[in-house]
Amino acid sequence: MWSVSVSPSVFQGVQGMCVSVRPAACVRIQREMCVCPAGTVAGRGVEGVTPTRGGPAGRGGGRGLRRFEEIPHTGSSGWLNLVKFWREDRFKLLHKHMERTFNTLGPIYRERLGTQSTVNILLPSDISELFRSEGLHPRRMTLQPWATHRETRQHSKGVFLKNGAEWRADRLLLNREVMMAPAVRRFLPLLDEVARDFCRLLVTRVEKEGGEEERGHSLTFDPSPDLFRFALEASCHVLYGERIGLFSTSPSQESQKFIFAVERMLATTPPLLYLPPRLLWRLGAPLWTQHATAWDHIFSHAEKRIQRGVQRLRSTQAAGGGSGGTEGEFTGILGQLMDKGQLSLELIRANITELMAGGVDTTAVPLQFALYELGRNPAVQEQVRGQVRAAWARAGGDAHKALQGAPLLKGLVKETLRLYPVGITVQRYPVRDIIIQNYHIPAGTCVQACLYPLGRSRDVFQDPERFDPGRWGAQESGEGPGEGPGEGPGGGGFRSLAFGFGARQCVGRRIAENEMQLLLMHILLSFRLSVSSSEELSTKYTLILQPETPPCITFSTL
Repeated sequence: MWSVSVSPSVFQGVQGMCVSVRPAACVRIQREMCVCPAGTVAGRGVEGVTPTRGGPAGRGGGRGLRRFEEIPHTGSSGWLNLVKFWREDRFKLLHKHMERTFNTLGPIYRERLGTQSTVNILLPSDISELFRSEGLHPRRMTLQPWATHRETRQHSKGVFLKNGAEWRADRLLLNREVMMAPAVRRFLPLLDEVARDFCRLLVTRVEKEGGEEERGHSLTFDPSPDLFRFALEASCHVLYGERIGLFSTSPSQESQKFIFAVERMLATTPPLLYLPPRLLWRLGAPLWTQHATAWDHIFSHAEKRIQRGVQRLRSTQAAGGGSGGTEGEFTGILGQLMDKGQLSLELIRANITELMAGGVDTTAVPLQFALYELGRNPAVQEQVRGQVRAAWARAGGDAHKALQGAPLLKGLVKETLRLYPVGITVQRYPVRDIIIQNYHIPAGTCVQACLYPLGRSRDVFQDPERFDPGRWGAQESGEGPGEGPGEGPGGGGFRSLAFGFGARQCVGRRIAENEMQLLLMHILLSFRLSVSSSEELSTKYTLILQPETPPCITFSTL
């Protein structure tokens, strides 16, 4: 899933075969606690949460528009809330905090933490209203520690950290190379090559290290380190047009350090979101030093790859070819951007580095969840495998045709991200005043759609506790404003937002979607998956949602 889709959340302001996720984890807008048409919030309170009660407001005999201040909230003092969050370690379980708060206060609430203030919403119909007001230059909360690093190191910013007309100009140029259908057709074979190699090596490992069974070999292990290496190898191949050898018996220390640096950068971001980064930079605070050092290593790793790519492409140009290589050859997104010449090399560096930093954890972690859910849902696994086998046979080895013939693969990714969204919110600042749940929300307010409780809400999904890739049929994309045969408020639209929406959706979306689908396809063609537990994975939030403990999975050769 790429970092462009990872939301900063409140830190700054995805019918057929299925089994059960713990029902207690599902959000249900409590009927005892609801926003009443007469303009009151009725119900009982809980510790640390303040239902705002009020009498009739506005026009229409008590049914008029209600003021912003009347939106239910979790406490009026941002600093007291922040202290409580730190003391009770709520940031680690922020997604669960949101779920509980929606259950208590209803489908909209305000939250203040330190200097940050957000309005949190849940229902697709409300999310639709928010996105209709995002304007020509959609804006979300800036991750200030990241921006400060760029400024203090005098690096250019990529589209993730830009806003306004400058963001739009750069984003439109990038879209042509990473989002459009012709671009996908160019880089899909590179992703497929990496996915095939990964699975071949995995088969060899299972046959060598695993126990022999009646139908083959079986090996139980934690695949997360391998998935991180896969994600980095795939990202480098697509971005730079070259393999970096992470599948060798002795992968480079440089690449291992890059993975560690990304993890350290993500882990140190949340604590810095409420503190003044520039002050910490001037003081040389250890937390800031760790964060900045991690980013420095990420930039250093990307810069080496970019310089090598630039030298290779210039040699090709000097020999009479274009940056894109010989006719019909795709040499990576870097080469495509250089060949077009519409972005400066400095801006290419900035955006390639952001894509690299966002292309590892945010793809590897959803793959962990997907493999685990397939393992604990054997009927679903067999259903998806059956479709994949048929599609693969018809496609004759063409990965693009195989994916088109196996829509359950896309449903599998969406269903995984419904239950385990990498970024747990998507924010926008409306450019005009809007009305949500009969409350007036002024232009410029940070409003965020909360994806974890959305994905588990019975008011949005039928049987949300079931893991069911089949719920995402052709008419049930859940990504846009259409009404379709919906499963709750807002019809079929705005229920699947893990990659964001509209002009500011994840810039690496097409890479991430195809990368995950291709790997899952080849794994299902090669292995039967199983797990020892039928329980849902415990999760934690550290800027991205991930397993509390990476799961062990049994891979059995077919």
